[in-house]
Amino acid sequence: MATSKLPPKPDFAALEAAAPKGADRRTMLLALIGSMVLNWSNNESLLIYVLMLLLGTDEVAAAIVFATLNTTRARLDLIQRLAKIKLRDKALGRDLAGLIDQFNEATQLRNELNHCMYTVDANGEIVQTQSMRLVQTRTALKFGEVKPMNEVRLQEITDAALEMARLNREMWAFLPRLQAHLASLTSSE
Repeated sequence: MATSKLPPKPDFAALEAAAPKGADRRTMLLALIGSMVLNWSNNESLLIYVLMLLLGTDEVAAAIVFATLNTTRARLDLIQRLAKIKLRDKALGRDLAGLIDQFNEATQLRNELNHCMYTVDANGEIVQTQSMRLVQTRTALKFGEVKPMNEVRLQEITDAALEMARLNREMWAFLPRLQAHLASLTSSE
């Protein structure tokens, strides 16, 4: 039988003593992650209005549908299926698909950063993350990919936060176009 091996227990007293040294970088990292998550959440919330328009209902009913579908993937699947049957403007459909693709790209990083274990070094700096997912390769099954929290990774998070803010503006610009298209279909019937 295999022996279970726990990672070493952190020296909490040393970490707390060193924490002020790494506070600036840690605060900057947490602010970046917070900004990305805030913008991601705002973008996901805008899906309520996409559902409202595609379903031809009010905000409360759309919010009920949104909340009933308890995963982002389920919400996006419903939106994509409704778009296939409701949208007659192919360009508008492509724009919606593009918005969903951009949202999905950021979702991967957001999920990674929300569902990982952060490793802090002796200076109180966050130096890596370990994913809480199983990674299957051809020959093995591994627990949690480890990634360094280096300048490249910080830039990736910065770019994702900016992308989520930009996407939010694109989604707001898209909603009136979607509304006008769906209204034109209703008035021509």
